[in-house]
Amino acid sequence: MGKLTTHVLDTANGKPAQGIKVSLYRIDDDGLQPLLTTITNDDGRTNAPLLIDDAFTSGLYQLVFSTAAYFRATNTTLDPVPFLDEIVIRFGISDENQHLHVPLLVSPYGYSTYRGS
Repeated sequence: MGKLTTHVLDTANGKPAQGIKVSLYRIDDDGLQPLLTTITNDDGRTNAPLLIDDAFTSGLYQLVFSTAAYFRATNTTLDPVPFLDEIVIRFGISDENQHLHVPLLVSPYGYSTYRGS
């Protein structure tokens, strides 16, 4: 069976982003179904896979990263209204036997993501 993992790198400060709240949702006909909320550790990763084994099923999902709260906690100067408050990444799982890794590289004014392995 497969698994879903993530990690967050703070490109503005050149370090792993510790303490970012990450929420995972499944998207179905009724909208967003919350699956879990966790916090990144000192390596910018979650302590456990977000989905694994029987929970790792095909379908559409959404990750939400609370980045403005993280940057405020690190005393990074933000505009009164942050440019990026939460970063939302919607993606699909089609192969239930793969390891899908969704990394996030973030600064207060931009981000990048890609399909990792």
